[in-house]
Amino acid sequence: MAIPIAILDCDLLLHGRGHKTLDRFDLESVSDNFLLSQFGFPREFILYLIELLQEALCRRTQRSRAISPEVQVLAALGFYTSGSFQTSMGTTIGISQASMSRCVSDVTRALVTIKAPTIEDLSYVNKKGFHSVGCQLVCNAQGLLLSAETNWPGGLKDTDILQSSNLSKQMQYTEEGWLLGDHRYPLRKWMMTPVDSPESSAELQYNLAHAATCEIVDRTFRAIQSRFKCLDGSKGYLQYSPERSSAILLACCVLHNAFLQSGFDAWAVERVAPVEQPDSTEERTEVNDSQAEEIRRSLILKHFS
Repeated sequence: MAIPIAILDCDLLLHGRGHKTLDRFDLESVSDNFLLSQFGFPREFILYLIELLQEALCRRTQRSRAISPEVQVLAALGFYTSGSFQTSMGTTIGISQASMSRCVSDVTRALVTIKAPTIEDLSYVNKKGFHSVGCQLVCNAQGLLLSAETNWPGGLKDTDILQSSNLSKQMQYTEEGWLLGDHRYPLRKWMMTPVDSPESSAELQYNLAHAATCEIVDRTFRAIQSRFKCLDGSKGYLQYSPERSSAILLACCVLHNAFLQSGFDAWAVERVAPVEQPDSTEERTEVNDSQAEEIRRSLILKHFS
């Protein structure tokens, strides 16, 4: 999944010199429906998030008339779920656009610790010709993200990201379970892929089960992009450097997991439009592992014959 960005840090555009005093937002004075429509999450989860981040956000606001953790969290959620620093959102919660930008940065840092790329070069230009950051996400059957690496240049192929990722190194030393990958990925002892040109009924059934399970990943991607409009490009590209864009993306992943682990439906806002599918003409450059071939044959024989 690639997140489009523009290589521009817009702090100078957003942090104006003028100051406007606004009435700060009162969380208790608005309805549950208003919170859900404006900030994308129910009241219970917003309160949980404020409590979770309160200590970290208080340390970052040692200034006169400091913005409360409550308002900081609402500002960040408003950006994550709408995708733009709209004046109306700042007015709603009683802060300027400059303060909105600071709140998003502070909440993002509070949510995650980022190891981001250190240079901006052509590796961030994807095959469509625009800058993007690539991410590698792994989820379980419930849509919970088990791994999220969001700091890859958008010009890299998914297979190159996997080969260089921490996930690949970790999976080489585990014997519990498998990852599922589509036709672009090489078959490995720890990654099961579809059978090319299945010849038996068992191989066909395996491929059907494989595709149905992989659909969970697509549903999870759709849900994340639907809830966090800042990621789907519908409101324009993220006007940040790759480092900050990677941090925002990872923060949204953390919020997705926190929301799911709090007992809410992670797929409640799933959009109908499918996730952009990989190029079917992309050739696999690595050969399959012979031991992995035997493992897959055993799986098919045991479960699909």
